[in-house]
Amino acid sequence: MNTIKVLIVDDSAVVRQVLSTTLAADPAIEVLGVAADPLFAMEKMNKQWPDVIVLDVEMPRMDGITFLKKLMSERPTPVVICSTLTEKGAATTMQALSAGAVSFVTKPQVGLKQFLVESSQELISAVKAAARSRPRRIASAPAASVQPKFNADVILPPGQAMARTTDTVVSIGTSTGGTQALEHVLTALPRVCPGIVIVQHMPERFTAAFAERLNNLCQIEVREAQHGDRVIPGRALIAPGGRHMLLKRNGAQYQVEIVEGPPVSRHCPSVDVLFRSTARCAGKNALGIIMTGMGDDGARGLKEMRDAGARTLGQDEQSCIVYGMPKEAFKLGAVERELPLDQIPAAILGLNR
Repeated sequence: MNTIKVLIVDDSAVVRQVLSTTLAADPAIEVLGVAADPLFAMEKMNKQWPDVIVLDVEMPRMDGITFLKKLMSERPTPVVICSTLTEKGAATTMQALSAGAVSFVTKPQVGLKQFLVESSQELISAVKAAARSRPRRIASAPAASVQPKFNADVILPPGQAMARTTDTVVSIGTSTGGTQALEHVLTALPRVCPGIVIVQHMPERFTAAFAERLNNLCQIEVREAQHGDRVIPGRALIAPGGRHMLLKRNGAQYQVEIVEGPPVSRHCPSVDVLFRSTARCAGKNALGIIMTGMGDDGARGLKEMRDAGARTLGQDEQSCIVYGMPKEAFKLGAVERELPLDQIPAAILGLNR
């Protein structure tokens, strides 16, 4: 089997050294080289093109976002962003994901070397997932102006769905490639649409920046969920990084509960937790959608939704950046039908018809 050829682009010599050593230790990965900025990187890429690029976003001469946009408009290549775990880093990472990056790993401002060593498996997994992804060409354009291995039992035991009500709810779960997919879906929705709850695998701080970005782009309201928030038409709530989100019923209304807990299906927030709570609280009056992502989080929860009478959809392989989560859900019999990404907004709007 061919090794995954990786180019590391970061202005920190320490980061370049640690990332290079970490990735090279995996027999499936070959580090082609390192570069201190995108201009040096392009010189190396002209000699041998990498399968995956690990890219910092804040660098001299040319920043990572500019480089990424140029790359995705000319020769789409899987990119993993290596970003600082700060509010500024989160906002920049959201720009990078929107510009075509497949996923990201975070790095702190202090204790960097030790952190990267301890997070080596996360980095290796991100690179391997990126190598299996299919990035799409994104045409260069001026920036548009915008107006300011537990399962779900540990969080929510199995139970029965509640009776049907007049309110409807859409539960969406996604991971790698999901920021682009969610932007595509949510920006296509009008102000009048069913209430939506979303788990996108993402660490703390990043979900708030992601929600804020989408809120500026969409007709509907998009925000990071807070405990007790109501799920109402025209609003999408995104689970906060580092905590689980459950759907709850309060009379005939829906609201969300934000809880602490261990990772479920290796993730916190977990799609399985959200889907199970939706199965119980909404039953036949819900639509579950599982989209692009690596792993199997959400597959069992979506099956519980389908068993409770909910409609269930999976993003099809052709339109997925990583056809992992939808594939596992399909294999489990959780997916009623698969749809390309472009048809998902219409399916959401058809829930009340």
